[in-house]
Amino acid sequence: NGTLWPSSGRLHAAAKGPLSNAWGEGNCGGGFAPYLKFAGFDAVIIEGTSKKPVYLYIDDGVAEIRSAENLWGKDVWETHDLLKKEIREDIHTAIIGPAGENKVRIASIMVDKYAAIARSGLGAVMGSKKLKAIAVYGTRKIRLHNKYKFYEKSVEAIKKLLSHPFSESVKKYGTTILVNLMNEIARYPTRNLQSGYFEEFEKLSAEILKDSYRVGEGSCYGCPLHCKKRHKVLSGRYACEGGYGLEYETLDAYGGRIGNSNLEAIIYANQLTNRLGMDTDDVGGVVGFMMELYEKGIINKEFTNGLEFKWGDPEILIKSIEMIAYRRGIGDLMAEGTHRLALRIGGEALIYDMTVKGVDIPSQDGRAQKSMGLSHAVANRGADHLTSAEFLSEVGWPDAILERFEERAKKIYGRSIMPEGADRLSPVFKPLMVIDSENFAALVDSLVLCKFVTHWPPVFYFKDIAEALTYATGIRYTEEDVRVIGERIYLLERAFNLREGLSSKDDRLPERLLREPAPAGPCKGHVVELDDMLKEYYRLRCYDDRGYPSYEKMKEVGLEDVAKELGIQPY
Repeated sequence: NGTLWPSSGRLHAAAKGPLSNAWGEGNCGGGFAPYLKFAGFDAVIIEGTSKKPVYLYIDDGVAEIRSAENLWGKDVWETHDLLKKEIREDIHTAIIGPAGENKVRIASIMVDKYAAIARSGLGAVMGSKKLKAIAVYGTRKIRLHNKYKFYEKSVEAIKKLLSHPFSESVKKYGTTILVNLMNEIARYPTRNLQSGYFEEFEKLSAEILKDSYRVGEGSCYGCPLHCKKRHKVLSGRYACEGGYGLEYETLDAYGGRIGNSNLEAIIYANQLTNRLGMDTDDVGGVVGFMMELYEKGIINKEFTNGLEFKWGDPEILIKSIEMIAYRRGIGDLMAEGTHRLALRIGGEALIYDMTVKGVDIPSQDGRAQKSMGLSHAVANRGADHLTSAEFLSEVGWPDAILERFEERAKKIYGRSIMPEGADRLSPVFKPLMVIDSENFAALVDSLVLCKFVTHWPPVFYFKDIAEALTYATGIRYTEEDVRVIGERIYLLERAFNLREGLSSKDDRLPERLLREPAPAGPCKGHVVELDDMLKEYYRLRCYDDRGYPSYEKMKEVGLEDVAKELGIQPY
């Protein structure tokens, strides 16, 4: 954090997740993390609870707990502005909204007003501690072992990143460019994953957003990509400031996922969700679930307090956001998340529960990209695309696939990784690719780097990280060293879940994705061949049938003590 290395301004948070009762984590950009470093801290650990609302202020080596009773009940934007007035204009903040205060299980932590640590319900964890916010400011310099070599490596990295042809699209559109791309390959979850193709996707395109609603752009600390776009609705029912950060995930969660093509309503709903402090993926997931149950006649207006959950109705979305955040009416049940709501309703409702480990599947249909189906099933924090970020087969980057996997494929399987490795509809080689990407993503998250420079596009890899770390710390890191670090992190998260009672039975997908063939697009007729991929994934990970890693594997990565705690025995 806080160095010249491109896109190194991310912030990572972790706790036991209220949705999964297992490993929970989230990540976002902005300026908070570098300024935490400038204040003299690498991390903040919050233990215990407060009897009254408080916030934590950190400034140049000093941490102070202050009263937040005047902030409790305020939304994120109001709190952010009040803290800037109370402390100083140039502070950076991490704040929960009313949803976090009300311990809504899908509550987020909002950073610097617009960025979201959205997944895993970590806002509810802060709310349970009566911790309204963390504010930080610092002026200290970062010391590097060899600042000249690190500078040279960083400049080289920036040039390499900006010269990649895909970076130009990211700079121009941010993640909104994915709406067209994902719908084209039918990987755009539509109507609670009934399909991966949304007929009205063109109304949500990156071009319309840019031409009709964009009013500015920005970047996270030290990032040359400037993928943050600012949107605003000037007039009408959905007039709003909008702000930074309308991303692809929200354009699906509040778009195709619920059958809604009203772009202005999505911009408005995104702002409302951010102000109240919730994850748009999970909100869209639970609203889409309710809409399908209503369509199927499993629930009625008596259950919904008179509301009609019809596909494509933006007003129901907006009402749901408010009801969930304040736990009003049916929103109190929806605030528990899709999985707990499905269990509460019971019966046929369980068929339409599109969650893994209690967490809603995000904006990718695994039937259109088999590695993503596997990733959702095995991700440590529940259904997730970023735990692995296996994007190489998504659009087919053959050069990167050959460079990273050809030698290993020949060693393990006796044949080339191609053409199946670059075929998103083939399950062949995908366990190998997912494991590699999971380990790399764990390393990247530990260094709080952005996956826009490591996974999508595939610009940097283990070797680049090892060299930069060596110059920064003075400790000699090899490519193998950082590979082991990534694997150790991933297996430690897995061990956390095993300790909390999870097992192989939790590495599953909703039956819809396993039994209902995709109805449209290039993947028409496809399902996720999870059993075959999972078997090979377990073999390569050295897991047993219960989903426990072997003692030998744990010892190999330096987790022998953890293996003993879990009762894993040597062969």
